[in-house]
Amino acid sequence: MNPPFDTPDLGLEKFALGQPVPRLEDPSLLRGEGRYSDDLACAGQLYAVMLRSRHAHGQITAIDLEAARAMPGVHLIVTGAMLREAGIGRIPHGFQQPGSDAAPLISPAYPPLASDRVRYVGEPVACVVAESVAQAKDALEAIVLEIEPLPAVTTAREAAAAGAPQLHESAPGNIALRYHYGDRDKVAAAFARAAHVTSLDLRNNRIVVCPMEPRSAIGEYDAQSGRFTLHVGCQGVFGLRAALAEAMAVGVEKIHVLTGHVGGSFGMKAGCYPEYPVLLEAARRLGRPVKWTDERSESFLSDSHGRDHEMHAELALDAAGKILAVRLTGFGNAGAWLTNAATVPPTANAAKNIVGVYATPLIEIDTACVFTNTTPVGPYRGAGRPEGNYYIERLIETAAVEMGIDPIELRRRNLIRPEAMPYAAPSGMTYDSGEFPAILDQALARADWDGFASRRADSAARGLLRGRGIGHYLEVTAPPSREMGGIRFDADGGVTIITGTLDYGQGHRTPFAQVLASKLGIPIDRVQLLQGDSDALIAGGGTGGSKSLMASGAAILEASDLVIARGKKAAAYLLEAAEADIEFAISPGGGRFAIAGTDRAISLLDLAARLRESPPPEDVPASLDVRHIHQGAPSAFPNGCHIAEVEIDPETGCVRVARYTAVNDFGTVVNPLLVAGQVQGGIAQGIGQALMEATQYDSEGQPLTGSYMDYALPRAGDLVAIDNDFHPVPARTNLLGAKGCGEAGCAGALPAVMNAVIDALRSRGIHHLDMPATPERVFAALQR
Repeated sequence: MNPPFDTPDLGLEKFALGQPVPRLEDPSLLRGEGRYSDDLACAGQLYAVMLRSRHAHGQITAIDLEAARAMPGVHLIVTGAMLREAGIGRIPHGFQQPGSDAAPLISPAYPPLASDRVRYVGEPVACVVAESVAQAKDALEAIVLEIEPLPAVTTAREAAAAGAPQLHESAPGNIALRYHYGDRDKVAAAFARAAHVTSLDLRNNRIVVCPMEPRSAIGEYDAQSGRFTLHVGCQGVFGLRAALAEAMAVGVEKIHVLTGHVGGSFGMKAGCYPEYPVLLEAARRLGRPVKWTDERSESFLSDSHGRDHEMHAELALDAAGKILAVRLTGFGNAGAWLTNAATVPPTANAAKNIVGVYATPLIEIDTACVFTNTTPVGPYRGAGRPEGNYYIERLIETAAVEMGIDPIELRRRNLIRPEAMPYAAPSGMTYDSGEFPAILDQALARADWDGFASRRADSAARGLLRGRGIGHYLEVTAPPSREMGGIRFDADGGVTIITGTLDYGQGHRTPFAQVLASKLGIPIDRVQLLQGDSDALIAGGGTGGSKSLMASGAAILEASDLVIARGKKAAAYLLEAAEADIEFAISPGGGRFAIAGTDRAISLLDLAARLRESPPPEDVPASLDVRHIHQGAPSAFPNGCHIAEVEIDPETGCVRVARYTAVNDFGTVVNPLLVAGQVQGGIAQGIGQALMEATQYDSEGQPLTGSYMDYALPRAGDLVAIDNDFHPVPARTNLLGAKGCGEAGCAGALPAVMNAVIDALRSRGIHHLDMPATPERVFAALQR
């Protein structure tokens, strides 16, 4: 956990880098002082509800609003025609993986409100604005919406088949994108000379994201300035401002995005949703703020879903069990429209992550992103990273059984060795650091791998099947993006960090304050964090892809250097010395500037206060405030080894996670307490996907899992105490040496749990089962 620079003695070692400092924001949240989107209210606000399609596919033949407009309290009903008249166009789809030259990305214009055709259950058609939510709902019931149903298709494979119902004229065969990576001929030759080939058809099940806080927003409009304001929970106000400006067809200076606390997102709240421009236009027309809050039953339909890939995975090995090539062919379900980064997980991120920790000469990825009559799919914790690791780990485990090689031994033969770093992976990525064999050994020891036989015998004595599984993962964090590092010295003696990442539950304030304290010696209880005001930012990549500490942390370090440089100029003026004689150091009392070789000094915070009180000459900095842009660091490669043990009751098919061990390399760990929390949360979501979560549709496109009565999330009783440990190998490509930790839990959990399930079932002749391994599926497999 040692940082790549010296941590000074602040006299408060418990706040230094590497220390488990409790989250600074927790006391106020525990007192109920959080300010989430639905907690907000603006004077004179009205309330909006959305009219949504009850058909998965159909032609809108009529919409009668007359009775609804006459209902008590109704101020406005917004339709797609109104938005077109106002010049409001498509919902921006955010970053997408480009297609090949022969088949570029096809992205039909996604209207905020459907006006001619609906393409999934839950698609918004109109918005009622009234004095109260109850009045808006009453008016909603009075709208007569007539839709002529059309055939629907809900799986990517079926949608890509000949004769499938077509969703968009501009996307023949429902193909949004065809993606190919790798040398087809070389990979084919490797498979042709292989001594053994393992093939698996793998389904990565569709997930409803289910953050604790549903989406909510308030739209405002200032007629005098022509400026829109949106109060909304999101993952980055700077990026959302640009997306809203595109949707509203105005300049970014006309959009102001404000975000307070955010109750979870996991990728889902990263993009622009149809409701947001509708609220802004309603506020503009009415001259009053308009508030909308999603209800949980609506969020199952209107929030972007995650995962949903169908892949044929193949692994070629020589006679000694060394990997020759990996090939992945299949489909990613995009849903009815392209949303934020929808095409990335089954394409580029599959290519980057399927190599994992294994020396792999060749890979080939040949996938298609397909439109279907389902809720649009977007990023979900890992966004292709857990999927890629799941594919390779299931292949490795299956190959070991087929070849009669111990699964640990097969992994050892193929692990990338530390001396091979930097390692040029066939994905085009270059791994800068990692000690994969040591992490495997550490995980095996902590999991008591050698003691498994006695535990299996104990389970058998109780009539249960016991299995163990490994998830030896490596994930590639998000590519570099520009990030702001702002440091502001406030009049109350505190310091505010301003940066464009956005905390939606991670606890950014604490580790960012630890980084600032390590560089400037500012007590962390004096540090505040500003992330959620787009007007305060000059850059911002938002939070996603496990890059927050790498981006904002580096930005804070670079901005701190600029503060020191400004401080030396100002201290030289106040202490009446030459700038070259001014030194900055951190003592138990905090950061201070001193004349070298003397006891004449001034503390950093006192210097900031003096500059506020008495403006200096023009050639001296008037303040120590800094607004800096960090240009971004390359992707990092967090990795680790997770080992799960499960027990299965063959009489019911119920699966229980009995033990779980995780050893992770996140590079420099600034706050191990928060990192452990991120690991645990990711593992919980991985266990949920592996054992119980699955979105289902019927043949007409109607969701069968539309509430928590039908869709299972893991509860406390479904989890187990996680034995979590670190094996830090600092990254060499960013200032902190950090590697990112937010999504790693999922990447390790999916293969570890499913490999354990199959290991338990193998004695009954079952060699593969798709996620989720629900009691129904397990019981049916056992009966077969």
